[in-house]
Amino acid sequence: MTNTKALSIFNQLRPVTVGFDNAFDHFERMFDTDFLSTMPSFPHYNIVKTADNQYNVEIALAGYSKKDIEIELKEGVLTVKSVKSKEEKEVEDNNGVLHQGIAKRYFSKAFTIADDVEVKGAELKDGLLKISMERIIPEHRKAKTINIK
Repeated sequence: MTNTKALSIFNQLRPVTVGFDNAFDHFERMFDTDFLSTMPSFPHYNIVKTADNQYNVEIALAGYSKKDIEIELKEGVLTVKSVKSKEEKEVEDNNGVLHQGIAKRYFSKAFTIADDVEVKGAELKDGLLKISMERIIPEHRKAKTINIK
């Protein structure tokens, strides 16, 4: 699908939706900047639906510890990135390593999270970072039958 065709689909949906302007703007920015072809592939990740309204983002981070990773949720964007500890910044020498075949790559990975999705927590175990989320549906958005008078 070409960018022009994708944009025309979004523009055709605008007249039949209410309150989704920011979502359409987000998708248009993605296609304008050739977002999909410039997406970094590291680190590898899964998005898993674990129940009707529950999701996990699983990110493969072998060799990283809790102090090496920062997770931030800001304005609907969940960002996971690696950070250098103060010790690493101060000690930039080889530290006795004769050959370094395992290098820590610095990364930043961002996920757009819907307004009704709440991040419940994160766990790093056996090289897998698991971020748990739940879609919270408020009463006014749940299906209901309207009685006719």
